[in-house]
Amino acid sequence: MRLIARLDIKSSYLIKGIQLEGLRKIGDPNAYARRYYGEGIDEILYMDIVASLYERNNLTDIIRKTTENVFVPITAGGGIRSVEDVKEVLRAGADKVAINTAAIKDPRLITDVARRFGTQCMVLSIEAKRNGKSWEAYYNNGREHTGMDVVQWAKKGYELGAGEILLTSVDCEGLAKGFDIELIREVTDIVPIPVIASGGMGSTKHLLEAVKNGHADAVAMAYVLHYNKLSIPQIRKDLVEQGLEVRQLQNESNNH
Repeated sequence: MRLIARLDIKSSYLIKGIQLEGLRKIGDPNAYARRYYGEGIDEILYMDIVASLYERNNLTDIIRKTTENVFVPITAGGGIRSVEDVKEVLRAGADKVAINTAAIKDPRLITDVARRFGTQCMVLSIEAKRNGKSWEAYYNNGREHTGMDVVQWAKKGYELGAGEILLTSVDCEGLAKGFDIELIREVTDIVPIPVIASGGMGSTKHLLEAVKNGHADAVAMAYVLHYNKLSIPQIRKDLVEQGLEVRQLQNESNNH
């Protein structure tokens, strides 16, 4: 079970919104990344939330600075439109890329990235909004319709070479009332690759539901961490008590 800190970026600021809107500045993303690393986070996810809108990626400097003293896998997303863009963020220190808009516009990019850098590098980012009994995939930070069914798009993304799926429920994002468990389960049932649940965490109970009922392989958290609602050590402790396997930290193994 992987715990991922999600840091949404606008310009050079860490921001947080509700349902990907009403964005509020929080602070310096590097300072938050360092803190979460120190507390035992498994991975960092940086998402430049206006990059696709302005057709540019603003994360390379932030990633470069982060990797000076943060030593967990880093995923970068937002505005990545080509193999060259991927090469640039990997060179800056990222381990994986999360691609949404460009993959929707040209699905061959998924295959190109997977072939060039390995499937483990290619994370398909999906922004899902409920539409009756199904979900529609959106892009441009939940602003633009695609008309595509989320579950079928996840399946196609896997077939094209995606090694992981970042599944964000726009409906639940920022509300801290729990994940869309039905959405997560529909996607995990159809693809054999890891699925990261994002959008809705307000308590450890919500995380447990995503894993046990939704079969998520990882959970991306923002609100509960940025606003100090939960600490990473507390989350890890709660998960262990519930019988979930989590990465053992160095200082934890020294205590045994």
